[in-house]
Amino acid sequence: MLRKVLALIMILNLTACAELQQVVNQLPQGGGSVLSNADIAAGLRQALDLGIEKQVSKLTQTDGFYKNDLVKILLPEELQKVDKTLRDVGLSSLADEGLKVLNRAAEDAVKEATPIFVDAIKNITFADAKNILLGNDDAATQYLTSKTQTALYSKFNPVIKKSFSKVGADQIWNNLINKYNTLPFTADVNPDLTDYVTNEALQGVYTMIAVEEKDIRTQFSSRTTDLLKKVFALQD
Repeated sequence: MLRKVLALIMILNLTACAELQQVVNQLPQGGGSVLSNADIAAGLRQALDLGIEKQVSKLTQTDGFYKNDLVKILLPEELQKVDKTLRDVGLSSLADEGLKVLNRAAEDAVKEATPIFVDAIKNITFADAKNILLGNDDAATQYLTSKTQTALYSKFNPVIKKSFSKVGADQIWNNLINKYNTLPFTADVNPDLTDYVTNEALQGVYTMIAVEEKDIRTQFSSRTTDLLKKVFALQD
């Protein structure tokens, strides 16, 4: 099947040649019809649109991060001792509240993502599409990451900073860290979590897009349009 795909791509790039086009017409792709460059690019756009619509939108809801084990934001490694120590001394509710505000900030930030994704998806070329189609199970997600990560960081970071202030995260974390620092035999910590949560939120977004991409690549039932069925049949 891979040989057929490679042959199809080569032929579509040389469509001026009538003899080669006749060979294309004989390939049993797309349910008996030949897919154009535009069709293949459009199919990849649909797949990414579905990832955003079905998966990323979930992250913007209350508990979209906090109750999703794939993307739940935990404390950075150097602060996990804070969480454990607080729980060990009966302050689990305070530790839970600390984690919750990190995830709430990420949920707020992801609402800024869709316009940036739409622009990136709109600009997918056929060259991009063929590389994605023949790539790994997360090739489309990797493409989207390369095109949006810098812009999304710039959008997410101030939103997360503002969200921390809005939900009282500064007060919660000051309380949490101050209590931790008063415990005997602990080294004082003074974390700045905005950058950390920004990057964790970005990773969560791309993780969920990759979930949808893998489903479309591997499960026929996830190909919910005729175009998706035809395009992704090329990589089966």
